[in-house]
Amino acid sequence: MSMALYRTYRPATLDEVVGQEHVTGPLRRALANDRVHHAYLFSGPRGCGKTSTARIMARSLNCEQGPTPDPCGVCQSCIDLAANGPGSLDVIELDAASHGGVDDTRDLRERAMFAPASSRYKIYIIDEAHMVSSAGFNALLKLVEEPPEHVRFIFATTEAEKVLPTIRSRTHNYTFRLLPVKLLQQHLATVCEAEGIPAEPAALALIARAGAGSVRDSLSVLGQVISGTGPEGVTYAEAVLQLGMTDATLLDETVDALAVHDGAALFIVIDRVMEAGHEPRRFVTDLLERLRDLIVLQNVPGAVETGLIDAPDDQVAREIEQAHLFGAAELARAAEVVSEALSALKGATAPRLHLELMVARLLLPAADADERGFLARLDQLERRMATGEFQQVVAAQSAAQTVAQSAETGPSSRPRKLSEVAPSTGKAPAVSETPAVDEPVSSAPVIAAATASGVGLPELKSMWPAVLDAVKSYSRVAWVLFSVSAPLSLVNGVLAVGLDNANKINNARASGHDERLRQAILDVLQLDVKIDVVLAPDVASTVTSTGAERTSPQVADTPSMDDENMDDSSGVDLALRALGATQIGEIEH
Repeated sequence: MSMALYRTYRPATLDEVVGQEHVTGPLRRALANDRVHHAYLFSGPRGCGKTSTARIMARSLNCEQGPTPDPCGVCQSCIDLAANGPGSLDVIELDAASHGGVDDTRDLRERAMFAPASSRYKIYIIDEAHMVSSAGFNALLKLVEEPPEHVRFIFATTEAEKVLPTIRSRTHNYTFRLLPVKLLQQHLATVCEAEGIPAEPAALALIARAGAGSVRDSLSVLGQVISGTGPEGVTYAEAVLQLGMTDATLLDETVDALAVHDGAALFIVIDRVMEAGHEPRRFVTDLLERLRDLIVLQNVPGAVETGLIDAPDDQVAREIEQAHLFGAAELARAAEVVSEALSALKGATAPRLHLELMVARLLLPAADADERGFLARLDQLERRMATGEFQQVVAAQSAAQTVAQSAETGPSSRPRKLSEVAPSTGKAPAVSETPAVDEPVSSAPVIAAATASGVGLPELKSMWPAVLDAVKSYSRVAWVLFSVSAPLSLVNGVLAVGLDNANKINNARASGHDERLRQAILDVLQLDVKIDVVLAPDVASTVTSTGAERTSPQVADTPSMDDENMDDSSGVDLALRALGATQIGEIEH
């Protein structure tokens, strides 16, 4: 019968304690300088080496060559206190969970007065010290405060705050920490090499994650996996199968489907999770860890190098690609939704339904009426607008709308900003010329812009409403910001745009909304300018007067009801017939 790995590979010296250099370093120096305190308190999560370090301290104190940070390992005390040794009468280990009453501590106090049988010190190691009752601590207080010269105390606990403050104040406190996954993975690889067992790095990384930073728990999991492996050793597939962890491929499919809002793929993933017998909370936990990694990668450029991401190299490469598929707000909302689902799954009687509801909420940011949902929807819209196809559709629709507005104001009042050059000939017909209905029309698409040389400040003012409509397609926030604005001057390619409030000016510059306005002008007018946002307190009246002029054509320009040349076609019809445009349909939301 083989011994458990965590017992076989229990550290025997301070140098062998993994990942606790902030504790073992000071203890080594204290032992080397013979400045050992009479009482210590070791605290921290389970399985991090508290009790093992306490035993090493006892071995170092009672070594015939000691006190020394490097026990000889050959004297009787070192042999007795070895990891697999029989123990020593002078080193007493007590479990406070079963010996924490006042009677137990009184008995300990009486026994402590006797000298050690064969060692230098009588050492009491009290595990789970937070379980000692208040009365028990009070009975022990005087002894811990002023012990006999031959007595040393070492308390170990996972909850230091529950130890009586008067006891804590009499001890030297050292806090143990959980280990990072990479360090645990290296330790597990060393153990596998010592055991002669081949192991895949991805499998060891998975086992280290399952150990949750605890050396003892990780070695226990490794022992379980090794016991069920074949001649191929510890493989990733075997580790996933035995531990019930979620396969990284399944997580990749989930994240990729979420990025493109593929509801069918997400619900198929949930079906695979349930049909394969995966534990739902395990799947949601692993998904939450993946989303956490993506958030870290978005916000910390050197996350991998600094150790914030603990994953195999191939998985890190995939996660870096996935992090670019989401906006920051969208990813944060997804993580919050998954976290809420994890809490709801505890004790749930219908776990599949909870998983499907989680997927439904992930697909529908509009379900959240708060700022979180709004920002997630904004991320999605901006990401869609970043695609070239979406921009082409918006530009074409904006062009059709511009032509429609021009037709509604009458032929003589139509703004001259539209290019009236036929793409096939390059010749500009006279303004009074109107193509006949049966005249052949070019099949070229609508060109909703003029040449740069043909657009000036008057054209910008007349087309400003169309420009604002294009801004709205990029960002509703920018559209609201520039809703009360007007072009003031155009000099050397710099367009001065007036806003009525200094705060709006700062917002436009700091948030990049001036760049969105520049892009909208480029889309509508084919004119690339530099935007200079300036303060114009009376811009509201300018906007009002300009709007009145644009929406109130002169009487002379209004065709009579019996005018045989009057064209009562819609704006879209006019674009199709006169300019050779092609109708591409509307955007479906």
